[in-house]
Amino acid sequence: MVQAIPGLLLPFLGTSLGAACVFFLRGSLGRGVSRALTGFAGGVMVAASVWSLLLPAIEQAASYGGFAFFPALVGFWGGVLFLLLLDRVIPHLHAGAGRAEGPRSRLARTTMTVLAVTLHNVPEGMAVGVVYAGLLSGSPEITAGGAFALALGIAIQNFPEGAIVSLPLRAAGRSKGRAFVSGVLSGIVEPIFGCLTILAAEAFVPAMPYLLAFAAGAMIYVVVEELIPEAAAGEHSDLGVLFFSVGFTVMMTLDVALG
Repeated sequence: MVQAIPGLLLPFLGTSLGAACVFFLRGSLGRGVSRALTGFAGGVMVAASVWSLLLPAIEQAASYGGFAFFPALVGFWGGVLFLLLLDRVIPHLHAGAGRAEGPRSRLARTTMTVLAVTLHNVPEGMAVGVVYAGLLSGSPEITAGGAFALALGIAIQNFPEGAIVSLPLRAAGRSKGRAFVSGVLSGIVEPIFGCLTILAAEAFVPAMPYLLAFAAGAMIYVVVEELIPEAAAGEHSDLGVLFFSVGFTVMMTLDVALG
């Protein structure tokens, strides 16, 4: 577990550095910037889901022969349904949305916006955790470079997410310190869920292909349900698609080059 700590903390560091933008920037991010950053995050998550999670899951199930896809199929749907459940039971408000999702709540809109980002960060923490669990278990399909590439890619896309939380909170009247802390706390679930995933994987090593695919399904759910609609909302623009492509190729390059 100690070997995995730097990798588990790297995405959290990215969120924290992004949240620190509140000390240097004024107001909230412009619509175009927000659209571009959201598209970039979606591209990183999709590429990570394929190269870092689904392909290793299928490779680890090679002994299944023609049914090597089965763990990936079951795990993927498990991740989708898990995020669907969280989406239903946690009140949250996506950026730019007029109505909150989940059960009715008296929470402030800013609080529900933070919860939306926190919900988004859960599968990212699980993804990093399960990859490092595979590394610690000696899985030949997962290398130290590949695990680091995933953690680094998620850290890069977490930087703008931290700013997306802290800057609007500051614009809504919170002090810089409180806005920064809220941005940081939105990312604390990543190392927490990463550690929990490692512990679960160590207890059930044969389930590793299912856990890898589970994290992939959860991340794809977030991309399709949240990030793509946010990147395309409002007046038509190609920024979201272009930066999705940038994020996808950055993560693909990191995974192949370092893995």
